[in-house]
Amino acid sequence: MTRRENNWPTALLFLAPNFLGFLAFMLLPIVFSLVMAFTNWQMTATAPLEFVGIDNFKDLLTDRRFWQFFGNTVYLMMGIPLSIAGSLVLAVVLSARLRGVVLFRTMFYLPTITSGVALFILWKAIYNPEFGPLNTMLGGLFDLFGIQADPPDWLLSIAWAKPAIMIMGIWTAIGGTNMLLYLAGISNIPPELYEAAEIDGAGRWAMFRHVTWPQLAPTTFFIVVMSAIGGLQGGFEQARVMTRGGPAESTVTLGYYIYMKGFEEYQLGYASAIAWVMFLLIFVMTLINWKFGKSAFDMDV
Repeated sequence: MTRRENNWPTALLFLAPNFLGFLAFMLLPIVFSLVMAFTNWQMTATAPLEFVGIDNFKDLLTDRRFWQFFGNTVYLMMGIPLSIAGSLVLAVVLSARLRGVVLFRTMFYLPTITSGVALFILWKAIYNPEFGPLNTMLGGLFDLFGIQADPPDWLLSIAWAKPAIMIMGIWTAIGGTNMLLYLAGISNIPPELYEAAEIDGAGRWAMFRHVTWPQLAPTTFFIVVMSAIGGLQGGFEQARVMTRGGPAESTVTLGYYIYMKGFEEYQLGYASAIAWVMFLLIFVMTLINWKFGKSAFDMDV
């Protein structure tokens, strides 16, 4: 028996904790939720557990609330391009050799490492229509320019609740992980490319257009894919803390709907079906991003 063959038991011993953790906390729950999606399982004794086939998925097609909350999710995802563009601009600025740039990077990244609940409570206070600083500032500006209008009710208004959450999400995401990824990407661009562009007489915009942007294409592709996945899954924490899904369920997303069905209405079978439909949506969207995003990357570079 060779020495490599003798090491197999030791290797398996080290791998066992990770494998058991994956089995207990990933694989088994996933398989269990898939099975539940085809049952009428409820956490109440009103109906016996039965296999209902694809009834849960058929019910989703005619579920008005599902489509409304899917629309809410897509609406909130419209802020993703703005947050990505903001992260890119911020990374370009913070990649320059400026005094105190490390301090600025830390300050912009602070919201990412701050507790989400604390941020949501802070923004809820900012959006308060009675004594929030945002409406106080807007009221002052309206008076200054003679505008006869009242500031929005923000989280209390059906029309303004989603834009308010979107604005907060953009503010949080601009200085977050995407900014760090862009900073890492910019630091890996060979300086010879900028030197060659400068010799050719390229200005700052031309260097960004023809050097920085194409070189950051893989980073942008990764950020777009991950942001789209996070956008479809997200929205629960913000809505739960800031609006409880209101007003009139205008801020409920698909992730929140799974929680409502599973832990408020106790329809675990139906909630699992929603989760698997969300998975399929994310899978299809990722395939589309991969096909078209990868083509654009190959073309630019």
